[in-house]
Amino acid sequence: MKRGEVARGTKTALVTGASEGIGRCYADRLCALGYNLVIVSVHQEGIERAAEELRAKYPDAAVRAVAMDLARTEAAYELYELVKNEGYEIDVLINNAGIFSFLDILKTPAERITRLLLLHDMTLTLNCRLFAEDMARRGGGYILNMSSFSIWMPFPGLSLYSASKAYVKSFSVAFAKEVREHNIRCTCICPAGIATNLYGLTPYWQRLGMRIGALMSPDECAKRGLRAMWRGRRKCVPDWWNKLFIPLCLMIPYPIMKLLRRKTERFQK
Repeated sequence: MKRGEVARGTKTALVTGASEGIGRCYADRLCALGYNLVIVSVHQEGIERAAEELRAKYPDAAVRAVAMDLARTEAAYELYELVKNEGYEIDVLINNAGIFSFLDILKTPAERITRLLLLHDMTLTLNCRLFAEDMARRGGGYILNMSSFSIWMPFPGLSLYSASKAYVKSFSVAFAKEVREHNIRCTCICPAGIATNLYGLTPYWQRLGMRIGALMSPDECAKRGLRAMWRGRRKCVPDWWNKLFIPLCLMIPYPIMKLLRRKTERFQK
């Protein structure tokens, strides 16, 4: 059997942000490995379409689509109660849902700050707390949290996004050490640029980015994230060459940072 593969329908995975992009690829790969799915997104049409496509591709898989806004204080509790009330036991949890923000804090609407922090940090943490307790009682499970390479890039305009993802990395690594004795493996993946709609790139720029190697495909990111999770790694930075840039990102002098700010400020929104 492939790493992570199970007998069809014997285990269930929950994937947030699964209507498109990396989350959709996580769902597809987990379904191919034999898992039933609970997939969640704020976009009702998108998540229902994803569920239909997965059912058509894997006729013997059970796929439950949930349309829910996870950027709310009570979202994690509502999702957990829905899953429990419908009789699902989550063996794999993928906290993938995210919002991108490239804008100076003084220009960022307060509502966006609240929603982003709730989604990336509060809901993710509570999902881990609620579902991991059940995993521990049943003897183990897997959790994968989406961080970002931007945690090493505290550039102007990225202060909110990169800080929220830095929390994900710090929390996940420490949490992984806490739950290992319960046979739970928690991993965070810190990808750089991915060819998805998250950054607002047009399909042309996404294809060009992949062609020149500046962007990774969503499916490749999902493959590497799952591989790191099955192996029990606490942190994963896809592509070895990205790791080489971490010290450089942290040592960029102020004059260069100021130049980058002038060149990129027009892209803030």
